[in-house]
Amino acid sequence: MNSHSSQPPDIEEPIFYHIPVLPTEVIEGLAVRSGGHYLDATVGGGGHTRLILEAAPDVRVTALDQDEDALAAAKKNLAEFGERVTFIHSNFAAYKYPSQTFDGILADLGVSSYHLDQPERGFSFRNTASLDMRMNRQQSLTAADVINDWDEVELADIFFKYGEERLSRRIAKRIVEQRPFSTTTDLAEAIAYSVPPKYRYGRIHPATRVFQALRIVVNDELKSLETFLEKAPNALILGGRIAIISFHSLEDRIVKHSFKDSSILKIVTKKPIIAQEEEIDINPRSRSAKLRIAEKIE
Repeated sequence: MNSHSSQPPDIEEPIFYHIPVLPTEVIEGLAVRSGGHYLDATVGGGGHTRLILEAAPDVRVTALDQDEDALAAAKKNLAEFGERVTFIHSNFAAYKYPSQTFDGILADLGVSSYHLDQPERGFSFRNTASLDMRMNRQQSLTAADVINDWDEVELADIFFKYGEERLSRRIAKRIVEQRPFSTTTDLAEAIAYSVPPKYRYGRIHPATRVFQALRIVVNDELKSLETFLEKAPNALILGGRIAIISFHSLEDRIVKHSFKDSSILKIVTKKPIIAQEEEIDINPRSRSAKLRIAEKIE
């Protein structure tokens, strides 16, 4: 699920055009070295994997993604590297991590612009689409299932917990009164009209946090992240590094505590690394990115 991409102009078919976030910081942080073997746990369009492959001679990358569209795009974008890249269709929580294998592991937890720009995937309310939001379309649970079937208390809880939405109860009540919903725009409109006017026309759309919460729930993102953080460090060689880019405080908190509580990792970044102004100008989505790095010590 790689992030911060934006599409180049005049291209009809949707593509993964991936501007990797914090590019220099990731390569330096992973200390990419000649002959190394790296795991990109969220390859997306392949932007970070390309940087890793180009950073030193004879580097190999194992590239995972739970989204088949992403994997197909990465294969195309990285074709020139041939055998140096191995592609695997898997969620990073479900992957079988080989013990002490990788010199570095990277996970970029953002949603790609490809997903946001693909109306039919239902991640964004900029366009009318069905309420889907599945990263892996082989799973059954969709955002529509959650919105239309879960009870008011459950909805209010997830909006508060995963969306950090203060008006979660009001919003949940309105949704339950007006459901069923089948499209992203109908849901976004109902949410907008359930909050006071001063929030309705604020800096961020009132549906933004609810959509974040739905995406996290549909894809079980926080549980997957916890599982990944538990398993991945064992796959690092001694001195190998793990680098994780998160985009909201819930994820960042999990990464921070997991690194701190680990008996086999030493924290490299006391504070998370964030994007500089120059990068934010080129790639506005890098604004909320936080990179944390740890090293395997035993």
